[in-house]
Amino acid sequence: MSEIAVIEVKDAGELIKFIRFPMELYKNNKNYVPPLIIDEKKVWNRKENPALGYSEAKKFLALKDGKVVGRIAVIINHKEAKELGISKVRFGWLDFIDDFEVSKALIDTAINFAKEKNIPKIEGPMGFTNLDKAGMLTYGYDKLATMIGLYNFDYYPEHLERLGLVKEKEWVEFEMKFPETLPEKVVKFSNLIAEKYKLNVIKFKNKSEILPLVDPMFDLLDKTYSSLSTYTPLSEEQKKTYKEKYFPFINKNYIICVEDENHQLISFAITMPSYSKALQKAKGKLFPFGWWHFLQAGKKNDRANFYLIGIHPDYQRRGVTAIIFKEIFERFSKMGIQFAETNPELEENKSVQLLWQDYEPVNHKRRRTYSMAINS
Repeated sequence: MSEIAVIEVKDAGELIKFIRFPMELYKNNKNYVPPLIIDEKKVWNRKENPALGYSEAKKFLALKDGKVVGRIAVIINHKEAKELGISKVRFGWLDFIDDFEVSKALIDTAINFAKEKNIPKIEGPMGFTNLDKAGMLTYGYDKLATMIGLYNFDYYPEHLERLGLVKEKEWVEFEMKFPETLPEKVVKFSNLIAEKYKLNVIKFKNKSEILPLVDPMFDLLDKTYSSLSTYTPLSEEQKKTYKEKYFPFINKNYIICVEDENHQLISFAITMPSYSKALQKAKGKLFPFGWWHFLQAGKKNDRANFYLIGIHPDYQRRGVTAIIFKEIFERFSKMGIQFAETNPELEENKSVQLLWQDYEPVNHKRRRTYSMAINS
């Protein structure tokens, strides 16, 4: 039996192998969506990823007979430990062939790193922060992945459970088919709420008009999720990074912003056309032709993805989402959008799931993080 060697990624050549491994692993899988290689490189560049300023991270490759057969990254988010008192080693970028010795060698690497740092727990798959991709797919392997969701083979969770890891957090995702006409009750309720609280949907003439609202959106995001025990406020560097990473993909028709009578932003929803098929065609590269596939996906698409919804605490549970959904429905109808897919939502976050209740949502994907307590 060939021995598994796990090596730390140290140079640019090994980093490319680390990034490209899942693209090779899933090259014949019609549901896997590759990231852009340039974005993956930025994740590991201290100048591009502010989380590296307060995190400790290492990347590893598993080799068998000299061939890459797996990968893993281990991360300690010191900001999370300091502000929330959460002491754990995050592991992510976890991919491996269907070989138990390979998955064991990778998880052992995370365990040994935690022991070395005297940290009592490992959890993953997850990124540097709670806004990064997280959660191993446990249901919905036959569904097309999204730009912001992880994809994996069905043997992944089997391996982790066999290794003794247990469920930590569970997320659910929903798919909705928009009706031909909006239910009358939704229209009436939307108009009633807008009139009662003197709210108005902001109309953007062009994309540049969205820019002044980006920072208020981030502030509203902090206010919306500050009550969650695992949420850490975004730093200015993180806001800048997310703005640079996602603003190029934003289409003004997919951004809904609601203001009060004083022109203060009280709610927003960010949706995007599905770029999954465009990313598949691009095969990790914007050039020479990847950009064209993105351009076409933005112009003609029957599917959209929900990314973020923010609602000021003063307006939560006041029906403001009815205004957002009425606006989304009207815009999607004009653009030919028939299907919408939600972001992963924590299973216990019923208040978010109630947002979709009038649209006959189908729970088509589930994912979870796995954890293990470490004995020093």
